[in-house]
Amino acid sequence: MNPRLAFAIISSTCWSAFQHGYNTGVINAPQAVMSEWLQREALSGTNTSVSAMVDPKVTSVWSVAVSIYCAGGMIGGVITGIIADRFGRKGGLLLNNVLVFLAAALQGASKVAKSAEMLILGRLLIGVNSGLNAGLVPLYLSEISPVSIRGSIGTVYQLVITVTILLSQLLGLSSVLGTEDGWPWLLALTAVPAILQCLTLPLCPESPKYLLLNQGRELHAQRALNWLRGDVAVHGEMEEMHQEAEKNKISKKVTLQELFRNRNLRLPLFISTVVMIAQQLSGINAIIYFSTDIFEKTHLGSDAAQYATLGIGAMNVVMTIASLVLVEVAGRKTLLLAGFSGMFICTVGITVATSYTQHVWVSYLCIALVVLFVTMFAIGPGSIPWFLVTELFNQSSRPAASSVAVTVNWTANFIVGLSFLPLSLALGNNVFVIFAVLQFLFIIFIYTKVPETKNKTVDEITAMFRQRM
Repeated sequence: MNPRLAFAIISSTCWSAFQHGYNTGVINAPQAVMSEWLQREALSGTNTSVSAMVDPKVTSVWSVAVSIYCAGGMIGGVITGIIADRFGRKGGLLLNNVLVFLAAALQGASKVAKSAEMLILGRLLIGVNSGLNAGLVPLYLSEISPVSIRGSIGTVYQLVITVTILLSQLLGLSSVLGTEDGWPWLLALTAVPAILQCLTLPLCPESPKYLLLNQGRELHAQRALNWLRGDVAVHGEMEEMHQEAEKNKISKKVTLQELFRNRNLRLPLFISTVVMIAQQLSGINAIIYFSTDIFEKTHLGSDAAQYATLGIGAMNVVMTIASLVLVEVAGRKTLLLAGFSGMFICTVGITVATSYTQHVWVSYLCIALVVLFVTMFAIGPGSIPWFLVTELFNQSSRPAASSVAVTVNWTANFIVGLSFLPLSLALGNNVFVIFAVLQFLFIIFIYTKVPETKNKTVDEITAMFRQRM
C-alpha cells in the first residue's frame, strides 16, 4: 500500500460505493413521513381515514419505490461487461455519474411536483448507477491490487457501503433531514459524491490490465502500474500480465453465451451466482430496508426504533473494518461459513423472540439479535461475494462473469425488497423462517463447493477448477 494506490482506491471506491450504500438505506428512517406525503399529496384514491403505513395503495407504491432501486441494479448489472470493455473500468465509473445527477434532480424535485412517478424514476436511475458501480468497482480494484492484499482492498467496497448506510440512517433521523420538508434534500444529497468523483478519479490511471490485455497499450499499462506501485519494481507483475495476455490471444474474449457454454467456466460461474444469491436471500436487506418497522412492531417507540436502526448501522461498519484484516488471515471460505452459521442462529432467535413481544425485555432481545445478525453478515457474507467473483475468473471472462453475478445479486435484492412487506403481512413473525431455511442450505453449499482463494493467483485458481472437472 502507498499513497497513490490509496488515492486510487478512495477515488474509485468511496464515491461509487457511496451511491450503493446510501441509496440502500436512505428511505428506511423517513418511511413514515414519505408515506404520509404519498397518501396526502402524490396519490389519488387513498384512504386518509387510516394511517398511511397501513393504507394498501400507499404500501404498494412504497414497496415499488423500495424495490425499483434493485430493478435498476439488475439493469446496471446486465450492461456492466459492455461498459467495462467499451469505456474501461475508470471511464465507465466516470460516465456512470451522469445517472446520479439525473436521479438526484428527479428525487429532490418530486415533493414540489407532487409526483410519485418522479420519485420512482429517480430510484430506478440511481439503481442502474449502483448496479454498474457494483460491477465496475470490484473489477478496477482487483486489477490494480497486489495479490497479497487483494482481499483486503476488495473488502473496501463493502466497507464504504456500510459507512454510507449508517450515514443515510443518521441523516434520515426525524431530528435531522427525515422530516416533511427535509426528505427531498436527503435524497438529492447523492449528487455530492458524484461531483467529488468527477474531480478526483481523472487524476488516477486506468486499470493496467485493461490497458495491456484489452487495448494492447503496453507502455501506458507500465506507466499506470508504476504510478500505482510507487517505488516498488513492477517487472514481475508486467511479466504475469504478458503471460495472461498470451493465453487470452489463444482463448479470446469470453461472451455471455460462451460463459454458459464453456464447461471450464460453468462451475466458477455457478459458485459466483449462488454466493451472490446467498448474500441477498440471507435476509440482510429485509433488516436494512425495514428494521425501523420491525422494531416498532416489537413495541419500541418511533424514536427508539430509529436509534436502534442506527446502532445496527454502526455495528455493520465496525465489523466490516474487522473483516479487512480477517479476510487475509482466516480466508474467504472460513469467514463465509462463520457468517452464515451465525446468521442462521440469530434468525431462529428473532423468529422465536418476536412471538413474545408482550414482554418489554423481548424488545431489547430483538435489538441484540438483529445487531448480532448484522455483525455475522459483516464479517464475511457482506464483503466477500463482491470480490470473490473477480478472483474466480481470468481477464477474458471477468467482465461477462461480473455482469451475470451482479445481475443475479440485484435480482435477489429486488425479490426481497418487493416481497418482504407482503410476506410479513401474510406470515407475521414466521416470515424469518424462510430466511433460516435458505441460510442453512447456503451453509451446506459453501462447505461443499466454494474454494479457498486466499493468496492465490488467477492461474492457480483456474488450475484448481480444472482439477475438479
